[in-house]
Amino acid sequence: MADNVKDFFDRFVEDFPSFDGSIIANRYTAPYTAVTSDGEFWQSNDSVEIEAYFQGLLDRHLSQGVLFCKYNDFECQQVGKSNYFATVTWSMMGAEDKVITTWRESYNLVNTASGLKIFTSIDH
Repeated sequence: MADNVKDFFDRFVEDFPSFDGSIIANRYTAPYTAVTSDGEFWQSNDSVEIEAYFQGLLDRHLSQGVLFCKYNDFECQQVGKSNYFATVTWSMMGAEDKVITTWRESYNLVNTASGLKIFTSIDH
């Protein structure tokens, strides 16, 4: 089952360069809660807010010169029959494979009728 979660993140990397918040938001389910490394919470109860949130993040990355992303240090643990806890290290990449920013993030995912969806993420 961890292979399904890895595929989920691989598709995220493929779709990221579109810089389209609706494509990225499709991987999340409401309610969704994000926690920054500083302990700041952001919560949404609907898909419209989630899309706007990710469009804002994508726009910020694009303004910083990010062209694509990649991840490494993938870890995944199944929790029950249809839930997963996954952690990756993200790198936002610019021209000539320059690393613009990097961080570690953990996710709670649930397997729904429409595939895996993230319902909580924590930056660290």
